[in-house]
Amino acid sequence: MTAPHWTLQCSACGSAAPLARAGLCPACSQPLFARYPNVPKSTTLDARWDMWRYRPLMPLAAGESPVTLGEGLTPLIESTSLAADVGVARLWIKDEAQNPTASFKARGMSAAVTRARAEGYPGLVVPTAGNAGAALAAYGAAAGMPVKVFAPRTTPRPILDTIDAFGADLVRIDGHIGDAGKLALAHAAETGFFAISTLREPYRVEGMKTMGFEMAEQLGWRVPDVVVYPTGGGEGTVGIWKALEELAAGGWLASERVQPRYVVAQAAGCAPIARAHAAGLDRAEPWVDPVTYAAGLRVPSPLGDRVLLRILRETNGVSGTAGEEDIREWTRRLAEATGIDAAPEGGCALVVLRDAVRAGRIAADSEVVVYNTGSGASYRA
Repeated sequence: MTAPHWTLQCSACGSAAPLARAGLCPACSQPLFARYPNVPKSTTLDARWDMWRYRPLMPLAAGESPVTLGEGLTPLIESTSLAADVGVARLWIKDEAQNPTASFKARGMSAAVTRARAEGYPGLVVPTAGNAGAALAAYGAAAGMPVKVFAPRTTPRPILDTIDAFGADLVRIDGHIGDAGKLALAHAAETGFFAISTLREPYRVEGMKTMGFEMAEQLGWRVPDVVVYPTGGGEGTVGIWKALEELAAGGWLASERVQPRYVVAQAAGCAPIARAHAAGLDRAEPWVDPVTYAAGLRVPSPLGDRVLLRILRETNGVSGTAGEEDIREWTRRLAEATGIDAAPEGGCALVVLRDAVRAGRIAADSEVVVYNTGSGASYRA
């Protein structure tokens, strides 16, 4: 068999790691990243119409077919009215609700399940605040692999119903996603299932980075001034940042700018990254008693905290929080202004952007891409 065209390297200490049964760095227990030879812009992208058209920069072995449901290639929709509302020159919404299972999580699960199937894992397990569980249930079904999902009882009912519909073994728990994570890891240790937790293995973020590939391509291989991402576990922000680094290394970018300024948007009731960033720290302390309507932001102790805080430092980034009333109001505004059935995470992103512009932390002449990470329908019982 042809050797894989990627290697694994620690995001923190730089140590190389074996491909087989990859998890965290064996040396320092921080997330691993897949690394690729530079792929020049002369490379022809695949003709297929999903995220796997970027396969030269993806963890897919020669001759291998991905586990796919047609994820990716979501629209980038400009809104002049929202740009005026928040006070910037131009604003686009990257609508991840149009993925299979109605969120950006489909991308990561397609990549991770592809690798899990190739490595012969007996099954898949995930802790979830909602959308990750629905996505894994769908992609596990597509791969013919059993799936175990641990979810807080506070997860929106439509998402739990979706997990059930795909035949996953769903365990509802009292507590938050951190509690679900402990149960998922214990189940993986007992059964040999692949634990697909955010950044605990290296492949979910490889699916997420296709959001960055697409954004750059949709803008004519340019990078916007600012990217706003509603952040729970952080794999979306990390993925976009990683994608742009890889594009720059291959000479794909037409703009001199390689990275935008990143805005990490969190709910006021669960904001470990925003709190750590404001304090100038390089890691985040767990958030006690996380509470927010936006279930995807209810992540009290993100494993990717060090990477996220590094990205904010290196890009002169901004972090901020939104209260519950503002999240609901701006989710409604997003929907009414664009026709996008926005999740509350998308509303949170707009609130934090508005506040950053008002405070002079984001310039009024900025071109901004805001990610709506899921569907409002997932929150309606």
